[in-house]
Parts: sequence; C-alpha cells; structure tokens
Amino acid sequence: MKHHHPIEPVENVLVTGGAGFVGSHVAWLLCELGFRVTVVDDLSTGHRAAVPPTASFVLADLRQVGTINQVFAERQYDAVMHFAARTLVGESNTRPIDYVRDNVGTLCNVLQAAIDHGTRSFILSSTASIFESRDGSDIDENQVVSPGNPYGESKRMCERVLFWAERSHGIRTAVLRYFNAAGAKPGGDLGEDHRPETHLIPLVLQVAQGRRPHIDIFGNDYPTRDGTCVRDYVHVLDLADAHVRTLIALRSSGALAYNVGSGAGYSVRQIVAAAERVTGRPIPTIMRPRRMGDPAALVANSGKLRRELGWKPLHSDLQTIIRTAWIWHSRHPGGFGSSCLPFPPGAGSPSAVDPPAAQPSD
Repeated sequence: MKHHHPIEPVENVLVTGGAGFVGSHVAWLLCELGFRVTVVDDLSTGHRAAVPPTASFVLADLRQVGTINQVFAERQYDAVMHFAARTLVGESNTRPIDYVRDNVGTLCNVLQAAIDHGTRSFILSSTASIFESRDGSDIDENQVVSPGNPYGESKRMCERVLFWAERSHGIRTAVLRYFNAAGAKPGGDLGEDHRPETHLIPLVLQVAQGRRPHIDIFGNDYPTRDGTCVRDYVHVLDLADAHVRTLIALRSSGALAYNVGSGAGYSVRQIVAAAERVTGRPIPTIMRPRRMGDPAALVANSGKLRRELGWKPLHSDLQTIIRTAWIWHSRHPGGFGSSCLPFPPGAGSPSAVDPPAAQPSD
C-alpha cells in the first residue's frame, strides 16, 4: 500500500537536521513528492550521504544567528521542519546545560529567522520523553507532561516557545512527538547510522552481523508479557508520512500537536526473536539488572493523528521494521562510510515494502 498526498510541488521547505536519521527520510519523501527541499546540517551527527541528491544542502551551525539568517536570505521558504537537536537521553543527564542551551537556542534562532522572513509554517520534531512515564496504558496527547530527563525537558521548552510564537506572530506551528523511530527506506540506500549507536534494533542487528558478541537485556522482572521492557516502534517512513500530512494540514490551521507511534508495544525479547527470524542468525543475550528510570512499558496512542489527518502506520509491523533495517545494515555494515554490499542470501528482496507514492492524489 502506498501513501498519497495532495501537494503543491512549488513549495520550498527547509529541513534542519536533514542529514540525520528521521530528517533524511522526511527530506527524501518531500523530494519524491515534488517539494523543493533545502537541507541545513552541521554534520556533527548527520551524514552528507544521507541527504537526497535532489535536495540543496547547506553546511551550517544553526547556533550562529548570522548563519541561519543567511540561509533564509537566499530563498523564501514556505515551511520549516526542524529536526536539528542533541538527542541522546543518557548524555543529556550528564550535560543538561548543553542540551537546553543548544536545543532551545537553535530552535529560537531558526524560528526567529522564519518569522522575520515570512515563513508561514513550522514543524518541530519533538519526543515522547516530554511525558510522565506511564506503565500499563498507552500515551495520548492529554498525558501528564513531566519530562524525566534534560533532553525531554529541552524539547518541552521548544514546544512552549512555538506556542508563544504562534500566538504573538501568527506563524502556524505543529509538534510531532514520536516514540522509537526504527526501520529504513526500502532498497537499503538510506537508514540509521548513529555514533555511538544506542537504539535497540540496530544494536540487535549488530549482534546478528557478528559486530557485537551479545545484546544486554536490562531487567526480566517487569510486569509485562515476558518480563522485559515494552516499547512502541514506529517505522521511519510512517514518521515521514506524518510530517507531510502535518505540513499539508498547516495550510489551513495551526497549533497542532500529535503523538506518533504504532500503538503496538514490543518487548525486548520480542525484538530479539523477530531479528533472529529475519536474519536467520542466532542473537545471544545476557541478562543484566534493571536500569534506573526505565519504565516497564511506553506505548503511543496516535488516535488523534489518525482521526484528524488520516494517518496510518502502514510499515510499522515488527517484521517490516526489522527487515528494512536489516537490509540497510547488511548493505552498509559500517554505516554511510562503508561501500554498498550485496544483500545477504535468504533474507528476502529489498523491494518488499512500497515507498510512498511520488504522484499527488486527493
């Protein structure tokens, strides 16, 4: 099944942090749909090779006000999608001032420039980390906001800045709070490459590749189906689709906020078992004590996004998430810096998931 979007291909969209994991997939989908895309990134965590070839690219540090004003002076942008941020939860606990200063400061720089240059729409990449941990029930937009780490706190501050900017200046804003982005673009030419890698699915696949000896499981006595933590994983293509739908919605309304997740929680053991099935390789595990602060279950309720924008997580079943990620990691074992390798035999064709449609449709 393919995504269809009514679009105005003449729109210019600035994608900050568009060389990162989620930002690059959103930039790719925008290009496929006919938008004119400019990616600006300092490549501190992103990769130049992740930027779509049809997008313009600007190497820039968005913490510098003069730099971002120059970017806006060179082209009139209809919308900004803001992904640029520090995103490591663990690191944020040891560097809280850096996270608040850089994430909020960068957002303020880009947002002020957008307002000054007449940009009509602004979408913020936010996070479920703004919410209070909630075991046993899914998390909707009405959940208590109580960030458990400085990263989540910085994103909450960014959301409040957007709220006041829309009220004072009229720029239409939206925040998308997503859970665990995963998977990769079909075909194996775009995927996840974090350094260091902290996300579970890439780490599990590194074990399947022989790059790690085992995967650590932190706690097996949680009140879940198998005792291990449960998380909501949403395919990065479904995230990209949510961003495009939100961009279209901002043409006629503002002050939008959506939780974006599959609504299906998977345990750590389920991830490992699914990866073993997809790769055909054993993935040893070692049990470790619980980590402080890990909630038993975090699962999204994306009903508002489904109802208001017609969004559906078409690619977020666990098999598709892991399979597309495995294609990417198999072809690029060293990430974007490695050469493209043939896909391993027996793991299936790279074309099992259709990309979103390139043609507009009502």
